[in-house]
Amino acid sequence: MTFSVKTPDDSPGFLLWQLTCQWQREQRQALAKQGLTHPQFVVLASLLWLTTHEDHPITQRHVSEFSKIDKMSMSTLIATLEQKKFVKRVDHHLDSRAYSLTLTSKGRERVLKAIPIVEGIDVQFFSRETNNLRKLFTALKH
Repeated sequence: MTFSVKTPDDSPGFLLWQLTCQWQREQRQALAKQGLTHPQFVVLASLLWLTTHEDHPITQRHVSEFSKIDKMSMSTLIATLEQKKFVKRVDHHLDSRAYSLTLTSKGRERVLKAIPIVEGIDVQFFSRETNNLRKLFTALKH
């Protein structure tokens, strides 16, 4: 079997994987102190953003599409966040198959505490800016 790249460092996918693992490790360590996993934080932050910027009930599907978390994982995350009393599910007023999601006061407080932590790690982690990292940021935005 042969590879189309000479070394793993020539594989953009592998390099992105390594960078993502390093970044997630730092996020995971910091968020553990808040009693959150990184995916739980993403769901809470997404729900906060959507409820602040949308004028309709937010469903699990909305959060899944916004955050790009697959439906099965989202279902598990919402159930866990509901158990932790961070999220409340109520029947959707228009769709009997869906639930509207809201942050509880406890969930809102937790995510507002976690946002500066996550943003601080991003600033620190990505402050090692290079020309190649600037190109990656540009590519990710498109």
